[in-house]
Amino acid sequence: MPSTFFGLNIGASALSAFQASVTTTANNVSNVKTKGYSRQTATLAATDPIRVTAKYGSVGTGVEVTQISQERNVFYDKKYWESLCKHGLYDKKLYYANQVQELLKDDKTINGFSSIFNTMFDNLDDISKSNMDTTVRNQFINQAQSLCTYFNNLSTSLTSIQEDCNEEVKSYVDNINNIAQKISIINKEINQIEMNGGRANELRDERAVLIDELAKIGSVSTLETKIINTNDPDVYLGGTNYMVKINGQVLVDGNDYRELECVPRKYKLNQTDAEGLYDIVWKDLGTDFSVTTVNASGELKALMLERDGNNCENLKGNVTSNGVVRDDANHVTKITLENLSQDSINDFFMDKSGVLNISNIKYSYSGWSAEVEDGKVKTITFNIPDEKKTITTTDPSGNEVTSEEYVPQLLATDAEAVDMMNLNAKAVNGLSIETFGIPYYQQQATEFVRTFTSMFNAMELEGVDLDGNAAGTFFAASLSVDSNSICSSDKVNKEGVYADGVYTSDDYTYYNMTIANMKVHDEYIKNPRRFATTDKIVDGPDRQEVVIELKRLQSDITLFRGEKGSAFLETILSDAAIEAQKTEVFNLNYMNLSNSIDIQRQSISGVDEDEEALNLIKFQNAYNLAAKVISVMAEIYNKLINETGVV
Repeated sequence: MPSTFFGLNIGASALSAFQASVTTTANNVSNVKTKGYSRQTATLAATDPIRVTAKYGSVGTGVEVTQISQERNVFYDKKYWESLCKHGLYDKKLYYANQVQELLKDDKTINGFSSIFNTMFDNLDDISKSNMDTTVRNQFINQAQSLCTYFNNLSTSLTSIQEDCNEEVKSYVDNINNIAQKISIINKEINQIEMNGGRANELRDERAVLIDELAKIGSVSTLETKIINTNDPDVYLGGTNYMVKINGQVLVDGNDYRELECVPRKYKLNQTDAEGLYDIVWKDLGTDFSVTTVNASGELKALMLERDGNNCENLKGNVTSNGVVRDDANHVTKITLENLSQDSINDFFMDKSGVLNISNIKYSYSGWSAEVEDGKVKTITFNIPDEKKTITTTDPSGNEVTSEEYVPQLLATDAEAVDMMNLNAKAVNGLSIETFGIPYYQQQATEFVRTFTSMFNAMELEGVDLDGNAAGTFFAASLSVDSNSICSSDKVNKEGVYADGVYTSDDYTYYNMTIANMKVHDEYIKNPRRFATTDKIVDGPDRQEVVIELKRLQSDITLFRGEKGSAFLETILSDAAIEAQKTEVFNLNYMNLSNSIDIQRQSISGVDEDEEALNLIKFQNAYNLAAKVISVMAEIYNKLINETGVV
């Protein structure tokens, strides 16, 4: 037979269980607006029955709360992080794509390239009507300088965007480090609680919020495993190991975390890059943090793509047969490339010193020389300087001796490396990033400027000024060593083709001209009579051979990507518009997908006010019923104790 007072214990267990259920529901209601809070439920289970000496064998002992658990679906979490990461990527890309479009704007409110370019040629028409009028000449020259100023300002604005991206990169890296540290601390606190039999629901929610934040920055994956005895895998030691990866690389592993750091580049990847752009490396190993790989995503990747994207239009080639030559006298190794992706010096956009990637091995170069044959660049040779290193040796007396020696980056005696390169090894200057980023627009505009100015100058050089003197270089480059560099304009013909020969990075060719430094030569600004309109002033000042030739540059001669000069803006703007439109579509799609998945996620883990209100009533009624059990049992005991056997 069960104990006489057993029913009272059963009723008490029900009171305790439903009290916990009401409390859990109240906690849900109070956190209905709390970010990241997951709905909690009190899990009720019947307590173990006891055997009795009766034919029914056992009797129930009541109810207990086995755990207060979170309602969360890991599958929806992972899908949400994936979509959120893609949304972060395209949202950030769209922001900067719209900025680039705004820079290229040309309408009634802003005079852009087309307005300035066409006005310049209209003023050139005026010169043909009033050749001797210096006022008319000044109008043309000033408008030409306005075109230069337009490109100068475009360069400044693009560089400013690049610098903004760079600063954001630093900010995001700091944020990743902070999140990683917080997650590692939370991991430790969770294990401290749960190894003692508790359940750290609130801490798990806090960690999930951090993962949500991290997922928008980069591609995130998590793995939680039980800590087991390595000698006996069936023995669970308590606690879990929570690992977080970002872009496929371990960021947090249990209580340990890794940090990233931003390291300013020693060399520019592109000629017009801003100074001090950051590379992201792991602080513990110094290895690169993969940000722009195919599997990576998120806002950080978008920033790197916008900052470094060149649409893979960097210089590429193959190492020529026996193209690795050692120059011990100058402490350099010379590497020659052929089958180049760019066949004109005007297309070159690498810096004078930079990084050359040969068969996935990086070498820093300092200077280059290009061989032009039949008007095209046939080969280019990069100078790979030796590294100056401190060598410590021990003399016969056992004393340490320190000396400095030149150590080649690539040893010409290293037969394996040289053979590898001489077997048509692929070489890439800088990075190939298939995105219309800031370097791409800088490069496209610079390519147009070099082609246009080289052809303009070549035509102008064939003429004479109003005083019968040979014309000079009209468009120049403002360099630190020469504020009016003529860019070897005498070696480029009217088709923009260089004369055969060898040109180096130190020569003042059009390679040195960019949209940042182009200008009208000072002598034309000071003396408009210097502008040549004819090649024979003796035949009369009204002759216009040069002007007629120059006017062809507006809409008759192909200058840029198969289009005429006046179509430059439409060509480059179409790139920006297509990029922005494509990005906007993807951004909208992934935003809708993220919202849809989040709704499904919240349907499981979110707090529904109506549902919790019903739960309150349900558990209140259950509590009242349990209290009724206690009351009934009290009456039974009163009857049993006070009235049974009383006469």
